[in-house]
Amino acid sequence: MKENPLHLQQQQVEKLKELGSRLRQVREEQSMSLEEVGDQTRIQVRLLKAIEEGKREILPEPVYIQGFIKRYADALGLNGVEFSHTFPTGPVFQLIKPTWRYLPSAQLRPIHLYLIYVFLVIGAVNGLSYVVNRPTVEVSNGETNRLEPNQSLEKANAANTDSLEQLGPLAPALFSSNTSQTGKPVRVGVTVKTPSWVRVVVDGKTQFEGMLPEGTQRTWVADETLIVKAGNAGGILVAFNDEKAKKLGAPGKVREVTFAANPGS
Repeated sequence: MKENPLHLQQQQVEKLKELGSRLRQVREEQSMSLEEVGDQTRIQVRLLKAIEEGKREILPEPVYIQGFIKRYADALGLNGVEFSHTFPTGPVFQLIKPTWRYLPSAQLRPIHLYLIYVFLVIGAVNGLSYVVNRPTVEVSNGETNRLEPNQSLEKANAANTDSLEQLGPLAPALFSSNTSQTGKPVRVGVTVKTPSWVRVVVDGKTQFEGMLPEGTQRTWVADETLIVKAGNAGGILVAFNDEKAKKLGAPGKVREVTFAANPGS
C-alpha cells in the first residue's frame, strides 16, 4: 500500500526538526561554528543552518538531505549512518515500471538500480560540495590564509588575526620551525592531551582521519608537506622534527597547520 505523500512530508519535517536540534546541541557543546562544520563537510552554511532549524522547504530532495545529515553527524564525532538512517526518504522509483519479464533472470533487478542510484547521488553531492566550499588552510612557513572565491577580504584578514592572537607567544616558534631543518624530511609527532578529531595528510594523501583518545602518541614523516588538522587544537601537542612539542592552537578550536620542508634555505 502506497504511503500518503502529505503524511510522508509531515514525517520528514518533524524528523528534520528533531535531528537538526540535536546536531545544533552537539555542535554548541563542542564550541564549533557553522563555518567550521562547513569546512569539514563541504556543505554550504545556509544548508547546515536550514537543517538545524528544520526548514525542509530550503533543502533539496530527501535523499540529499539524508546525505547531508550523515556528513554533519560524522563531523561532530557521531555515528553518521545510524543518525541519518532515521530520516525518512520515501520511495525513490515510484514512476518506473521496468519490463523485467523480457530480461534474463541473471540481469539487473530494481534493487540493483536503486543501489546504483544512491551511489551516484552520494558521489554527485560530494563533488559539488567540494567545488563550492574549499577549506581555508594555515601554512606553517608564515604565509597568510589563502583567500577562497567565497570569502571576503575582511573575513580572511580577521581569520589571520584571530589565529595569531589565539596562539600568542607560540605563534612565531610554531610557524617558523620548518626553516631550521634544511634538507631533512618533515617529521611531526602528535601527542593527544584531550580527545580530539584529527586528520593527517602526508604529501597530498590522507594517512589518518578520526578520533584519537587521550594519551595517544603518533608520528608521521613526509618528503615535502605534512598537514595536521584537529577539532580541538588546544588538546593536541605537535613536535616538528627535533623541536619541543607545542600546542596546535587554542582549546576547543578547529585548527589546520601545514609543516613543509624548505630545501631552498
